[in-house]
Amino acid sequence: MFSDRFCIYILDDESITVRRLVHTLTKDGYEVEGFTTATEAMERVRQVTPDLMIIDVRLQDANGMDFMQRLLKIAPDTLVILMTGYATVDHAVEAMKKGAFTYLAKPFQLNELRNAVKDAEASRHCVNQKNRLARELSEGGRFGEIIGASPAMQDVFRTITQVAPLNCNVLIQGESGTGKELVARSLHRNSPRAGRPFVPFNCGAFTEELVANELFGHEKGAFTGAVSTKLGLLETANGGTIFLDEVAEMPLSMQIRLLRVIQERTFYRVGGVTPISLDVRFIAAANRNFEKMIEAGDFRQDLYYRLKVVMIDLPPLRKRPEDIEALIAHFVVLAAREFGKPEPTVSADFLATLTSYPFPGNVRELQHIVEAAVAMSRGAVLSSKALPPDLVLAEAGPAISEEVDPSLKRLEQAHIFDVYRRTGFNQSETARQLGISRTTLWRRLKEFGRLPPDAGPDDSGGP
Repeated sequence: MFSDRFCIYILDDESITVRRLVHTLTKDGYEVEGFTTATEAMERVRQVTPDLMIIDVRLQDANGMDFMQRLLKIAPDTLVILMTGYATVDHAVEAMKKGAFTYLAKPFQLNELRNAVKDAEASRHCVNQKNRLARELSEGGRFGEIIGASPAMQDVFRTITQVAPLNCNVLIQGESGTGKELVARSLHRNSPRAGRPFVPFNCGAFTEELVANELFGHEKGAFTGAVSTKLGLLETANGGTIFLDEVAEMPLSMQIRLLRVIQERTFYRVGGVTPISLDVRFIAAANRNFEKMIEAGDFRQDLYYRLKVVMIDLPPLRKRPEDIEALIAHFVVLAAREFGKPEPTVSADFLATLTSYPFPGNVRELQHIVEAAVAMSRGAVLSSKALPPDLVLAEAGPAISEEVDPSLKRLEQAHIFDVYRRTGFNQSETARQLGISRTTLWRRLKEFGRLPPDAGPDDSGGP
């Protein structure tokens, strides 16, 4: 899931335990070193700081809790997992208060350790993402809150950089929730018009008469109830940028009027006789297929070409899953700030569940999911239990399911079977961890060919 090798140090005075844990975690792909004395471990820490340190509480030459506190003074970003054969609830609470990431009671299963390490890795990665995002935003944030390191989003950023300084109209196309208004604001922010108004308007939210009144304004007495002159949004945006969202929903008669405004750079208030000069940049957005609309006669081709001097195509989130982790980190920070709560860390299963979901509602849906999880969380870690039931198996609508990359189905299959395997092929426990019913899990396993012959939804045998 993560690109850089995660560095782990293990400190335990039992050499057999150290060798066993080093062997296990090295096989899992981590960079691991083991130590049997606090002295040699601290010397190594001063040379190279680990991402995670697993420390036994009772050591021959030191107290593990004291060692942890010394470690955190030198390397405050290092995460610590404490382990002991004398665990109590009070010990665990004390350890967490003093800075431990989590606490393992000996003897523990290797899968318990693996899960704790995965959660620590996810937490460290989330912190790194938040720090990177904070740096980017503090350095000027050329692209505002548009988050993405994927090739598809880098193409979008390059287009914004090239087009923003130009005084040309832009058409942004993308599914609902992909961030079209954020792109429009970024174009404005990076343009010579940045100091002038940015005025958004949703063309699909009003009747034809209201659209005309909102865009053009009206003169006093233009109609019953027009007791004073009202400036329209075009006039308000003069010198700046007007953003026409859902422009494909604009009635045909209004499309003709908008085309004339773009061509002539003048307009009249409703009921007015004096032309008003206009100097605005038009940025429009839509989530519909213009070619099909033009063919059906629902959108004017000449207006389409006037708006589409430059086209920016925003990819759906399912086409850039590598950006999900950074988006989660960003939304966790925003949600914690909004709700006045400490920022929780994100567990590996939380990330795995969300990265295997196709997000028919795109970035907006992800934001709402993270906000709800942060709002309802009671602990310091967001796990998959904070997510809506059946999220990973949620069926997208017909329009989405036809377009979903087959690799998402394989990713879903791999995630489900990974949990199934880690629970010892126990269907009840697997269903509980995934947050779905046993029947739903059984149907999925049967579909994937992972069930033994004649197995039912209550069986818990191997594959």
